[in-house]
Amino acid sequence: MLRRPRRNRRNAAIRGMAEEVQLSPRHLIQPIFLVEGEGQREEIPSLPGSFRLSADEALKEVENCLELGLFNFIMFPKIPESHKDKRGNYSFADENFYLQAARQLKERFSEICLISDVALDPYSVDGHDGVVYDGKILNDETLHVLQKMGVAQAQAGFDLLGPSDMMDGRVEALRIALDENGYTDTGIMSYTAKYASAFYGPFRDALDSAPVEDDDIPKDKKTYQMNPANRREAILEGELDTVEGADFLMVKPALHYLDVILSMKQHFELPIAAYHVSGECAMLMAACQNGWLDYETAMPETLLSLHRAGADAIITYFAKDFARRYAEGKV
Repeated sequence: MLRRPRRNRRNAAIRGMAEEVQLSPRHLIQPIFLVEGEGQREEIPSLPGSFRLSADEALKEVENCLELGLFNFIMFPKIPESHKDKRGNYSFADENFYLQAARQLKERFSEICLISDVALDPYSVDGHDGVVYDGKILNDETLHVLQKMGVAQAQAGFDLLGPSDMMDGRVEALRIALDENGYTDTGIMSYTAKYASAFYGPFRDALDSAPVEDDDIPKDKKTYQMNPANRREAILEGELDTVEGADFLMVKPALHYLDVILSMKQHFELPIAAYHVSGECAMLMAACQNGWLDYETAMPETLLSLHRAGADAIITYFAKDFARRYAEGKV
């Protein structure tokens, strides 16, 4: 045999030279679930190892992550029912604890990249990403609220806004609002291809943000989140977001949509982000806890598959664990 591929697998040194993809903590984004108050650190039962944190605890968490070489964070708020209404007005209120926490984080750690969540569902009594009226999600009416939310987040110091709402035209609406208010350097990491997936359960538990049970309110998000059967539609969404001014294009979920990540990578010059969602992480953790998989090897292989498919940035609940093992030279 003239060609023997195994020659390039003979030892670790040769395998290292021939390695096509290298994953490091700089590719990863750590989610933070934020709650009101002080001294709050509550583990999420459906997502072991992840916690709801008050601002003071979030400061400690970020400091710990920085020591491991992890500099990218995306933050989500768990809003008390008393702050919710039909239009999500608390999302841009001066007293919003989420915005106040962002200010503290950026003042303390100017070197981090802090990514926001732009959507109404944490703030809405209806649990939807847009304004609900007469049983429908109002697209254009929602954009006005998102613009106010986006500007407030930029003022708080977020480096990237993360519109996760899937309203048509929201990237352009945000870009216009940011530029008009002088935030031309604030970027947009758009949830470009966000699917109506079954794998968001633990996240919704963490934030209590699922659609409410009401006959007058849509029971799911299928009229604005994408159909899991569609791949070409993701390219259409990517083309629109690119023209509208997005700086990153995201695919969510990640592990079950590797083909979409690859397609996006092949079609666009912008960096591609992927959200390795709570349900995908929870499945792997459950299998490892039952002894069916080995966490030390399965977790890094999972993240590597996302990077290999084309994800330049990966939001994952495994970010801190990976960074720790990376620092120890175990991955």
